[in-house]
Amino acid sequence: MRKTLGMLLAGGVGSRLNILAHARAKPAVPFGGLYRIIDFTLSNASNSGVTNIGVLTQYKPLSLMEHIRDGEAWDFLGRMRGAKILPPRTGEKDSDWYKGTADAIRQNMDYIRSHDSERVMILSGDHIYHMDYSKMVAYHKSQQADLTIGMMRVPWNETHHFGIATVDDDYRLIEWEEKPKQAKSNLASMGIYVFNTDFLSYCLTEIPEHDFGKNVITTVIKTHKVHAYMFEGYWRDVGTLQSYWSTNMDLLRPNSGLNLSAWKTYTNLQEEGRRGDRQPTRIQPSARVANSFISQGCVIEGEVSNSILSPGVKVLRGAKVSDSVIMHDSVIESGAVVDHVIADKLTRFGSNSQVGLGDATQFNKRFPDHLKEGLTVVGKEAHIPEKIKVGTNCIVYPKVDARAFPAEEISDGGTIAI
Repeated sequence: MRKTLGMLLAGGVGSRLNILAHARAKPAVPFGGLYRIIDFTLSNASNSGVTNIGVLTQYKPLSLMEHIRDGEAWDFLGRMRGAKILPPRTGEKDSDWYKGTADAIRQNMDYIRSHDSERVMILSGDHIYHMDYSKMVAYHKSQQADLTIGMMRVPWNETHHFGIATVDDDYRLIEWEEKPKQAKSNLASMGIYVFNTDFLSYCLTEIPEHDFGKNVITTVIKTHKVHAYMFEGYWRDVGTLQSYWSTNMDLLRPNSGLNLSAWKTYTNLQEEGRRGDRQPTRIQPSARVANSFISQGCVIEGEVSNSILSPGVKVLRGAKVSDSVIMHDSVIESGAVVDHVIADKLTRFGSNSQVGLGDATQFNKRFPDHLKEGLTVVGKEAHIPEKIKVGTNCIVYPKVDARAFPAEEISDGGTIAI
């Protein structure tokens, strides 16, 4: 791995995550109580022996940059090691920003050339998975491939979300479809590529288009050795609110395959605002906790079941939280009921409020493609007033307070915004 340079694409907008990604890039969205989504790719790279990695940012990158800093939390700090933030070479026009995955790498070829690398591993920062990249690099070398793509089998009804490959008996690609409506195969790209450095330079020079999946791969499979590396471990795309919630819940499901301690997943607990020196968790005699992930600094006086609580969350006496993901320093006041909710940081649920209760038959009226499975999402620093009822498939925008609520009950599918 000493001759393999990592390039991590972390500029994604994450529009399907709705208000969770309004003020941050998708890879910076918190996950699993203590972590951010990007922690998994960074940890995989470090654990696999990658010593230098460039992190390509674009959309609202501030929280991501504060989180990564110099890469020390993932052991990317040292004389021969490093994590480098690579923002777009933005001029006065939006057109100067990255136009696609290939264009992002093309704009940073000077960084790649500054390293004495034989290979470049291109990674995505928006998936939850555990993978030893050194095995993929070894396979790439053994096949004498120009390009190797990490791939796995997916359910046929999900193939339209991915780049799909058809391979021969030696797993060499013979056909490629980008997000097909009717796929010929269910072998899907994970967005992980290993290029020989010289071949990558050739591709970015000779193929002027902007995207690896849409443009580059379809061209080079006709003329060069492009192989599929088969992956069979845990891997989840958390690009939708439902998949984000469900993957968090995998932490609580026996034998789900998601095991953060065994994976050696690292994060930066010292970044501004996260306070790595929090007090121990306090679970009071009145509390009842079942099958939940409770982080450091939480105070539990009420009931918590099947939920993920980030550091500093308070569940006061008589409150009930179930099947929910509650992020940093949120407060569920006495008597409040929170069910099937994703709540961003610093939210407050007023006493005797009820959020997430309903029959889940009404899609969100404003974003029907984002919320339809029965979740309710509450944005950062939002305040649900006391005694208010908020139904299922609802969205409460960041920083709203009592003035934004037109009635004491928000029916299923409603949206509350400033």
